[in-house]
Formats: sequence, structure tokens, C-alpha cells
Amino acid sequence: MNALMTLDLGHLTAGLEAYAWAFLRLSGFLMIAPLFGQTLVPGRVKIVFAIFLTMVLAPLTPKMPFIDPFSATALLTVAQQLLIGIAIGFVVQIVFDALLLAGQVIANTMGLGFATLIDPNRGQSTVVVSQFFLVLGMLLFLSLDGHLLLLGALADSFQWLPPGPDGLGAPAFATIAAWGGKIFSAGALIALPAVVGLLLVNLAFGVVSRAAPQLNLFAVGFPASMVLGFAMLMLSLPSLQGAVERLLLEAFMSIRSILGGH
Repeated sequence: MNALMTLDLGHLTAGLEAYAWAFLRLSGFLMIAPLFGQTLVPGRVKIVFAIFLTMVLAPLTPKMPFIDPFSATALLTVAQQLLIGIAIGFVVQIVFDALLLAGQVIANTMGLGFATLIDPNRGQSTVVVSQFFLVLGMLLFLSLDGHLLLLGALADSFQWLPPGPDGLGAPAFATIAAWGGKIFSAGALIALPAVVGLLLVNLAFGVVSRAAPQLNLFAVGFPASMVLGFAMLMLSLPSLQGAVERLLLEAFMSIRSILGGH
């Protein structure tokens, strides 16, 4: 009887092992991924969604050797699976952080940096222009089927980097760190058209103030900068779609590079 119970327990542990590793990777992904990991999504919904994805993706994972759940190897595997899921979500989240930075730069240049509101996703105050960019970026992400591509990359990650103690190495972390610099470079490129236009406006007001010192620059220049800033913002919106598409493409290519996909 004891032997039978031990055998059944062994089969049960081996059967649940693949589901456990997949669930851990999906849990790390849902912590930080855009759209899926937002704080507006209730925790219970995330858990149910993680269980559902686990039931779908776990049977597709390659068979791996048995790992004693009470060993140091199991702890290392748990950490690696969480890190892999977090890395996948973090890489795509950088795209939206670049939009956030671009909105802050534009708002400060046009004199709208004082207009802030609480971001429900991050729980901190952000300028309204950044919120506007984040909403547009999320709509573009959905219209381009970015959420489906992200789930597809997550499913492929089990083939590129199967569950096991050998997870992300030093080159992968170096790639993630280098990709983090996209927050500044991509954010500056997105904000560049509006910032250059507003810089020319400020230079023009500087010339006017020198030609007519009696003109109250603050009374005229501040409202004019805001109005022209909104005009520059509207004119730069058509280029936003192309910038988001390029960033998302680079993000998915970085995910393949991090996880060893070819």
C-alpha cells in the first residue's frame, strides 16, 4: 500500500511539474506586461488568466528531467522562470515608458508641465500629455495585434528557452540593460518634432521681446506657446504610429535575442 501511494505521488509530481514551471513564467509575465499586468486588472482575473494560459501552453513545453521540488536546483529554476516572464513583459513595457517620457518632454517645453493627474496604472502623478500618449500607444498596440504577438512570443519562449535551471545568462541581462536605454533615445525621437517647433516659437518670441521691450512676454508668450504647442502636437501625431510600430518590432526582436530564438 505504501509503495502504491509513493508511486502515485511520484506520477502526480511529475505530471504537475510542467504546469508548475509554466505557471511561474506566466505569473512573472503578468506582473509587468503592458495591458495584462496593469493594476486596473484585478488580481483574481490575473490568476485565472495565468491558470488558463498554463493549461494551454504547458502541454506544448518540451519534456524536461525531473527536478526535486525541495532542492536548490528547484529554487534556481523557480527564480529563472519568474525572471524570464518578467523580462518578456519588461521589454515591451519599455515602449510605453518611452511614450511617457516623450509626453513629459513636450509638456515641459510647451509650459504644460503643471497639468498633472494620477496615472491609475502606476499610481503616481503624470502630465496630461503623457497620459494622452499612453492612451494612443495602447490603442495602437491593440490595433496592431500587439497583445496577440506578445502572447505568441510567450508561447514560443518555451521552445526557445525550455524550463530549467539554465535560464537567462549574462548576455541576456546585457541585452535587457541596453534595451532600457530606448526609453531615452526613442522618447527623444518621438518628442523631437514638437520640441523643435516649440524651440523656433520661443526664439521668435525672444526676437520680438528684443524689438519691442514694452511687450509683456509672459502675458503673450505663455498662452501662445501652449496654443502652438497643441498645434505642433496634432501635426506630429501621424508620425507616432510609425514610431510605435518600429519600437514594437524592435521589442519583439529583442525578446527573441534574449531568449535565444533564431
